[in-house]
Amino acid sequence: MRLAKYLAQCGIGSRREACRLIEAGRITLNGHIARHTDPIRLGESLNCLDNIELDGAPITKTETLAYWILNKAVGTDCRLLEQDETSLVHLLPKAPRLYPVGRLDKDSRGLLLLTNDGELTHKLMHPSFVHSKTYHVRLDRPFTDEFVEQMASGVRYKDLQTLPCQVCRLSSDSFEIVLTQGLNRQIRRMSSALGYKVIDLQRVSLMTLTLESLAEGAMRPLTQQEVAVLKAAVTI
Repeated sequence: MRLAKYLAQCGIGSRREACRLIEAGRITLNGHIARHTDPIRLGESLNCLDNIELDGAPITKTETLAYWILNKAVGTDCRLLEQDETSLVHLLPKAPRLYPVGRLDKDSRGLLLLTNDGELTHKLMHPSFVHSKTYHVRLDRPFTDEFVEQMASGVRYKDLQTLPCQVCRLSSDSFEIVLTQGLNRQIRRMSSALGYKVIDLQRVSLMTLTLESLAEGAMRPLTQQEVAVLKAAVTI
């Protein structure tokens, strides 16, 4: 098994985050600075036979995988920075260690999946997997039907061209958009390129997960059925 995959299974974050830790030289394998290509030896009971450490602290495989959903409020920063009073890290339980699957901008709100399942995070975040996220967006003024058509067909800004997506009007100044891309501040930049400013952006669903009646700022563990349905959808 590759090191990054094993680290993700240990609950330290996604494979991408594990790769960052390896690149930063913070992971050691049997006393030496680890490399991406280092394989991990597993025993018959799938216990690791190697000594792996993060910043000098031993890493052991996560015993229990956890899955939570948070209705993030505007002003909460998804970066896990202890020194930042607005950081999401101050809302999370001490155990189990949970990490957000992707991010919502500080000035955005809505559904955020939290887990220590690195494999699931990888499948939900990697560009090679196509998974939907639905947002409700309000602009600074009413928009035309042409705006809806342009958003749906893809918008070019800077040196990027967004993929076609589903867009439908909710009111004179608000719309619903379903994305499978995860570009930085994508909806805000698409709207800006067409001459509008986003004044409210809420993620209302992530694949099979929805906010339902979860209050803003509140979080709860997923039910076993919700986890099973999500994992089944990811593997399709």
